[in-house]
Amino acid sequence: MTRRTFLRGAVAALAGARWLASGAAPDPRRDLPLPTPARLPRWRGFNLLEKFVARPGGNPPFQESDFEWVAGWGFNFVRLPMSYRCWASAEEPRKLDESQLKHVDQAVEWGRQYGIHVNLNLHRAPGYCVNPPKEPWDLWTEPQALDLCAFHWAHLARRYKGVPNSQLSFDLLNEPPDIPEETYARVIRHLTAAIRAEDPDRLIVVDGLRWGRDPVFSLVDLGVAQSTRGYDPMEISHYRAGWIPGSDRWAEPTWPLQRGDRRVDKETLRRERIEPWIRLQSRGVGVHVGEWGAYNQTPHKVVLAWMRDCLDLWRSAGWGWALWNLRGPFGIVDSRRSDVTYENFKGHQLDRAMLELLQNG
Repeated sequence: MTRRTFLRGAVAALAGARWLASGAAPDPRRDLPLPTPARLPRWRGFNLLEKFVARPGGNPPFQESDFEWVAGWGFNFVRLPMSYRCWASAEEPRKLDESQLKHVDQAVEWGRQYGIHVNLNLHRAPGYCVNPPKEPWDLWTEPQALDLCAFHWAHLARRYKGVPNSQLSFDLLNEPPDIPEETYARVIRHLTAAIRAEDPDRLIVVDGLRWGRDPVFSLVDLGVAQSTRGYDPMEISHYRAGWIPGSDRWAEPTWPLQRGDRRVDKETLRRERIEPWIRLQSRGVGVHVGEWGAYNQTPHKVVLAWMRDCLDLWRSAGWGWALWNLRGPFGIVDSRRSDVTYENFKGHQLDRAMLELLQNG
């Protein structure tokens, strides 16, 4: 079996095989739309976190039930925010753990089986992660880090060459910081070239600058789509989130939000978070909301009201989205909110009100 023979059955049953892409038709139950960098489908779905942070002894595989639920509820997209340290280490960053990468193979295969587009993201890349701990190299200034990051993306490009763009895309780096746009553009162009040397046609998505909030107009000519965020205002999305200093001292939020003498509402979001990206879209760049959601300490009724406005804005713009997360404190399953009457769903606690809002969004 060659690498380009697309796995038709579950990858778990082929433990000794590589991911071998190409020729199998999409699941006839759910044909996925054809994306282009200039025009993305309105994909809607969730972030799945099995490879989000490397765990001692190895990370568990993704869960087929997540794909089953997502498809069954009518969604068609999952984003996999991953740490390269799940299959490599800072000490030996070019030594790849096949057992961990096969979990990614399996997720891509489940996407094919269930009619779900899979978006692979390096949330922790060699040289940069928005979260601690800090990397031993600096992706923005050190050639060694950039070469290592390109090595990992080139490997993924080879590994999945031939998998249709309707089924798979690459999201290069998660939430770049407040750095000069020319620095970010230089890094993105280098990584894109490494991918295209292996797979010239792979659909590539890049996050906006300043933690995904600002469009990057200097990349319009590169032929890549861009990903924004839906965490504004932070007083709603991250109320009492332990990793946000001072959030435990914020006033309990409302929606619309009163921030001192300034009102933050749907029109504020339209003006500040939608219109700049519409200008990018008008230049021929597809846009998607790669992450959004609200932590479980924000009152549920406030979250739903805010979500309703976000979804309406994105629907009007023609953008899809991926909730952070499916299972967990931002999600619709096992979110542990104190003010929700949950529905028992296959042994899990389902936030039916939020699910139905998302299904209509």
